[in-house]
Amino acid sequence: MNDYIAIIHQDGESDFGVSFPDFPGCVTAGRTLDEARTMAEEALALHVDGLLEEKVTLPAPSSLETVMTDRNYRDGVAILVASPRRAPRAVRVNVTIAADELAEIDAYAARHGLTRSGFLAAAARRKLDEPA
Repeated sequence: MNDYIAIIHQDGESDFGVSFPDFPGCVTAGRTLDEARTMAEEALALHVDGLLEEKVTLPAPSSLETVMTDRNYRDGVAILVASPRRAPRAVRVNVTIAADELAEIDAYAARHGLTRSGFLAAAARRKLDEPA
């Protein structure tokens, strides 16, 4: 997941506008700074979803130094907005597990309202997150 720079700006007594230098055309606004930040997250999520559906490769995030060389952004406040995390595509795999261990896995999963796949994925994630 990447963080992209958003620029929050305000002209006079207007709402707070938000634009994304890496995504021309992705803009939003909010009446307050907090609302502008929330709207920025939603706008980026929708924009990125649309690009990914169209099979467009997302740009690498620009550095703050690069963004600030553009005079249009110098009067704004730069914030980082995390790009949305898309649900990964599920892939079928074939594994070999001893029958008694598989029975234990299935029983545990059933008691906890999980599928076999859900249990195995959660167990693998927990193990992968452990320090090496």
